[in-house]
Amino acid sequence: MACASDSTKPATEKKIKIGFAMDALKQERWQKDRDLFLKRAAELGAEVVLQTADGSDDAQMKQVESLLTQGIDVLVIVPHNAEVAGGMVEMARKQGVPVVSYDRLVKNSAPDLYVSFDNERVGELQAKYLVDHAPKGNYILIGGAPTDNNSLLLRKGQMTMLQPSIDSGAIKIVADQWAKEWLADEALKHTENALTQNNNDVVAVVVSNDGTAGGVIQALNAQRLGGKVLVSGQDAELGALQRILDGTQTMTVYKPISKLAPAAVEAAIALAKKEKLSTTRVVNNGKIDVPSILIEPIPVDRENIDATVIKDGFQKREDVYRNARQN
Repeated sequence: MACASDSTKPATEKKIKIGFAMDALKQERWQKDRDLFLKRAAELGAEVVLQTADGSDDAQMKQVESLLTQGIDVLVIVPHNAEVAGGMVEMARKQGVPVVSYDRLVKNSAPDLYVSFDNERVGELQAKYLVDHAPKGNYILIGGAPTDNNSLLLRKGQMTMLQPSIDSGAIKIVADQWAKEWLADEALKHTENALTQNNNDVVAVVVSNDGTAGGVIQALNAQRLGGKVLVSGQDAELGALQRILDGTQTMTVYKPISKLAPAAVEAAIALAKKEKLSTTRVVNNGKIDVPSILIEPIPVDRENIDATVIKDGFQKREDVYRNARQN
């Protein structure tokens, strides 16, 4: 009788297998993405097969191929190169595996979903903050990796805020460079060159993330300009927040990954189950208008560190304030 009774029970729901192909984990920010992604997946009973390419297109291609042979139900990809990753998206789709483009938009392909922050808005927030506090003078622009579509979106947002002041002559862009692979050493080199060419006559550096801001500030400190030249950033990294309290970095843009990673997991599971998704807008990637879920970023300076990144538990107060000067 027991066997007959058991046979009438519904089959156990299949565990969703998510392939998570990440570019790299060198930066603090991406380690947080990984941990939050894995945590939410575990809560929802999904299995995650994680691969990290360490900044290599070839490695990422091979890893995606491997994930597809492992029977994943959905692919979530943080592309190293937005163009090259298009081939990975198409390879997955040919095998009937839906694709989520995570944080960085894969170009010229047809991912099923893009989950990220509004990166143009991030750029707008960075530039607006600096223009509000230094409305006149020479500016340096330090972008991110030119292979990362986010770098281009950030620059577009930055220029939206800078262009009126450039047109009026209030602000002059004296250097406009890109930091290959988002490397701090690249930002350091570009900033050193710009300072030399302009006899240190610079009032602000629009920097696209906190890692490269560290390189910029190193160059400024060497010329005793640390704290005198405004510097933007992005990601609310611990080192950046400490620099903000110290006065050498002016601001950062906090992107609440605690919302991004779970949203990506939930969307990936829904795609695997062929359920309908609720999106916020579409973003064109050069081939299609990609359905997108975009989360609003938050500007952070010394005045609202506690009310944002610390309140959310993104960083611990004791860590942020460990070396802060007492006021």
